[in-house]
Amino acid sequence: MNIAFVLLTHEPDEPAGIERALASLADGLRELGHRVLFVAAGPPSVSDGPDLVRLKTLTLPRPMLVDQVLSLLPSPLPVRREVESVLREQDIDLVCWADAVAGLGCLSPAPPEVRTALMVHFMRTDDSMKQSLEHKPGVVLPVSDYLTRASARAGVDTTGWRALPNAVPARSDPPSPDVREQLRRTGPVRTLARADPQKGIAQLLDAFPEEGIGRPVQIILATARFEFWPGMQEDVLDECRRLAGRLPDVEILPQIPWQDVQGFLAEASIALAPSVEPETFGNVAAEALSVGTPVVGYALGHLPALVGEAGRMVDLGDGPGRLWAQVRDLINDAPAYHALSRQAVLQAADLMPVAVAGTFLALTAPTAP
Repeated sequence: MNIAFVLLTHEPDEPAGIERALASLADGLRELGHRVLFVAAGPPSVSDGPDLVRLKTLTLPRPMLVDQVLSLLPSPLPVRREVESVLREQDIDLVCWADAVAGLGCLSPAPPEVRTALMVHFMRTDDSMKQSLEHKPGVVLPVSDYLTRASARAGVDTTGWRALPNAVPARSDPPSPDVREQLRRTGPVRTLARADPQKGIAQLLDAFPEEGIGRPVQIILATARFEFWPGMQEDVLDECRRLAGRLPDVEILPQIPWQDVQGFLAEASIALAPSVEPETFGNVAAEALSVGTPVVGYALGHLPALVGEAGRMVDLGDGPGRLWAQVRDLINDAPAYHALSRQAVLQAADLMPVAVAGTFLALTAPTAP
């Protein structure tokens, strides 16, 4: 089958959850024998591969504001026609709009013979979401049951929505038990996030214990294509660097390719998930679990269901100091630590690329007339 994912912001190494999850899903679909194509806006990149089609009718700036796409389309007709043409020329059987706006779900420019699916990665109640649903996609795929429930509470018609979890890469294996024990004893505590205030990194650093935690703390903050206000990412980076600069054993590390994230987390004693707003999925936590690294974070959104018995969740009201306390307790309790590490790998088994690809194919299969 020929499958296309439309995501205007797609880049081969974009440090954002949707892009990373779709790349892993595409790996799984290809492993199952399907052809996968990405359709994205210009400009072209030197790292573009043969399975990425760049639209000539739309070029996006970097960085850009969230949903700025619509303001860059004085008329949607040229983009609509070009996407329809690409889908026909590439003989696409199924097109998946990766978002109501950045995935063009609000336009749904599919030829009549092409099946459609709409992905929902975060809460949307705006006109673009309403328009996307009015196009009656073949199936709506929220990223978690939590997102379905939250959307329903916000007044969105979620009838027939079917949750499809994000896929995680299959690039790194969990460390051996001996290596994991050494990580428990001396390994760094790590986390990664987009440079976004909602990720809670500044609050985490501000609450760092005066006595430290007896090991390095390493944080990577990545700049993505989009931000919520001009200069947001630089503001967050500046604040976090300032806070980290006065703390012992705390480093803000350079950005790494997203393909290396799983390996980075595999070499951590614990992965932190300090987002102060509910995560509709939780990519960093999922990738940590996949390599046996326990997760400590706030019990918000989908994170408690994702982590399960493979980490420690605390109430947001307890504050970031409680996160550091859980880290100390866990690394000092070898039996509990290793039980969580073993569970982590089991917890992430259904998130491997081929597993998620199989679920995707089942959910998007044609229905009988």
